[in-house]
Amino acid sequence: MPYPAGHRTAVKKLIIDSARRLFNLHGFESVSLQQIMAGAGLTHGGFYSYFRSKSDLYAAVLGCFFTDPEWKSCWEGVHVDLSSTDVGPQVVRAYLSRQHFEDVENSCPMVALPTDVTRGDVRLKGAFETVFSAMVSVLERSMHRSGRSAHSVAQATAALCIGGMVIARALKNRASADALRDACIGVALELGGWRAGPAQRRARPTARHNGNSRARRLDPA
Repeated sequence: MPYPAGHRTAVKKLIIDSARRLFNLHGFESVSLQQIMAGAGLTHGGFYSYFRSKSDLYAAVLGCFFTDPEWKSCWEGVHVDLSSTDVGPQVVRAYLSRQHFEDVENSCPMVALPTDVTRGDVRLKGAFETVFSAMVSVLERSMHRSGRSAHSVAQATAALCIGGMVIARALKNRASADALRDACIGVALELGGWRAGPAQRRARPTARHNGNSRARRLDPA
């Protein structure tokens, strides 16, 4: 009996989601194909029907909500509207949020996997660059400046968000990590021209999570 329409796409997504979680938690080298397939509820033998190699899968994992419309934000209470005119500050607050900091399993791969990419081949670096460039483009779109300056500032802002989260997770002291994230949020908002007054900056907007109608709050601190 033939599989229903969309079956192959759905299975491939299960494999990618499983690999993303495991790579984020343990790194590329420490995770086997058998573990990835088991995490997707599948047998090891079916892997090569969907990917040529583990590296091929790794490149597919290097996506985020900037490039993959099906990538769901799993960070509790965090919502980014990519069509919004003020998407820039939304991205900054989401990326450096407490939720993203704590949810290592569902991290954006640019935070969890950069050292693996550095040691990887050209294809992996190209996939990473595609996601980074997409983030830069999203930030640049809502900046209060134009031309080359906007692009350069967007690049610096994206690097600050990613690097800030990488370093925050590497710190032993949680208070220091939280203070670093808070500092990065403030500087990134200022770089982008999104700096607000203290009351407005500390406001925590309500957001919806994965289509759930129950309102939750984004907590950047």
